[in-house]
Amino acid sequence: MSPAPITILIDADACPVKDEIYRVAERFRAEVRVVSNAAFRIPVSPRIKRVVVSDSFDAADDWIAEAAEALPAHTCVVITGDILLAERCLKAGARVLKHNGEEFSPASIGGAIATRAIMADLRAGMDGVGGGPAPFSKADRSRFLQALDRVLVGLGR
Repeated sequence: MSPAPITILIDADACPVKDEIYRVAERFRAEVRVVSNAAFRIPVSPRIKRVVVSDSFDAADDWIAEAAEALPAHTCVVITGDILLAERCLKAGARVLKHNGEEFSPASIGGAIATRAIMADLRAGMDGVGGGPAPFSKADRSRFLQALDRVLVGLGR
């Protein structure tokens, strides 16, 4: 009996590294699920499937978390910048990467959630003044590719 394939679940609505994921997934023969609230173009491949969910709040997150929970242990990688979704997927046993290559872990997720709450409080006190995250850079893209490759190699063992 062959081992279960690796599955990559993409929180795709705001994901800047979809093309990179497709290329790496092809190399590792991984299954890919592109989860979003709206349809958009994906490569023609038997391993890449589009999943369009309703536009209700957290519909994509709920689908991804449930899929991560249903997959066999150590076969799932989730790509998301959503800290609360990352926490749900870690609890399901998935590996979770941000778009910049940073990997969430059970040890780091608590601090990330706390930082998120503090930043939300700070933004609320600034009456809408402030900036968002730094622009996505070539270095972020490179770090992401290295991290995804490292995670997939580790899962393939």
